[in-house]
Amino acid sequence: MKVENLIKIIESDFYAGVPDSQLRALCNYLMSTYGIDPKHHIIGANEGNCTALAAGYYLATGRVPVVYMQNSGEGNIINPAASLLNDKIYAIPVIFIIGWRGEPGIHDEPQHIYQGAVTIKLLDDMGIESFVIGKETTDYEVASKMDEFRSILATGKDVAFIISKDALTDAPKVEYKNNNTMIREKIIQHIVAVSGDDLIVSTTGKISRELFETRVALNQSHKYDFLTVGSMGHSSSIALGVAINKPDTRIWCVDGDGAVLMHMGAMAVLGANKPKNLVHVVINNGAHETVGGMPTVAGSIDLAAIAKACGYPYTVCVDNFAALDKELGTIKRRAELSLIEVKCSIGAREDLGRPTTTALENKQNFMEYLKML
Repeated sequence: MKVENLIKIIESDFYAGVPDSQLRALCNYLMSTYGIDPKHHIIGANEGNCTALAAGYYLATGRVPVVYMQNSGEGNIINPAASLLNDKIYAIPVIFIIGWRGEPGIHDEPQHIYQGAVTIKLLDDMGIESFVIGKETTDYEVASKMDEFRSILATGKDVAFIISKDALTDAPKVEYKNNNTMIREKIIQHIVAVSGDDLIVSTTGKISRELFETRVALNQSHKYDFLTVGSMGHSSSIALGVAINKPDTRIWCVDGDGAVLMHMGAMAVLGANKPKNLVHVVINNGAHETVGGMPTVAGSIDLAAIAKACGYPYTVCVDNFAALDKELGTIKRRAELSLIEVKCSIGAREDLGRPTTTALENKQNFMEYLKML
């Protein structure tokens, strides 16, 4: 169905969410219509954050808000949905729009398979009635279901539209760009050139894909790398767990701004523990690029200063390759927790591939290498 028709049927004037490729038509429509406007559209740090924003909107206006997300974000909404929105507590009605990655019967990446299988069950367990919008679903069917949903919402319960692949169409074209000049894949290549035999833990999305392809291009082993293909926001905590237990081995965490924002409390834990063998590189393009390029708030905040305030002994921000190479070389010789924020452009090769090894093979190769250290 046309995304504009879905918006008209829902009749809400406030949306908060975390972008998803399955919802690109919705995200582009909201960006084209509202941009980032706190009265109508906010891109949050994580899905729980968005759910709480929606609750605040309802408390202030009495109108029903919408929270959109990829189904991987269901885990982040369980607590606020169960302990804040639920009709046995505050009875705050919210409409969820959820992109269905890993839908049974449709090929998808490995990190989405189990999440896709339990998407509807998780909603059922939380008492959230759902309706799937597929490519063949008609406007009339959606409007009829929305009429039913309004009766449910009036009782203080929540509802959800689950969006199948290619179900939403006719999105306006939106160009996402920034003024940075450094290309992410080249940044990763510079990191690999310095890291040598050190370990790398990379975040989900294009960063891990580009790291994998960098190893292929250099004919290097993938044993050095743990590719966090899911669990957005948790790669730095994985890296900390490894660093604590392998104190004589340097660990590089290659992170993204959207991931850092999603679970920023991890930076406070890193700063408190101060592993001397961990380097945290945050590639910041101010965008959720892997799922379409919609903006994050990281383009207007100082991540290096935040890391410093969290207790990182050394932090720096760079925006060119000369400065990056200088810092990489210095940090390679430094024995203290360090963060490099790298300002990055938006964009990737059109022919960028995906890892050809399975997640399980990646884990096994990484652990075998760890045993030798």
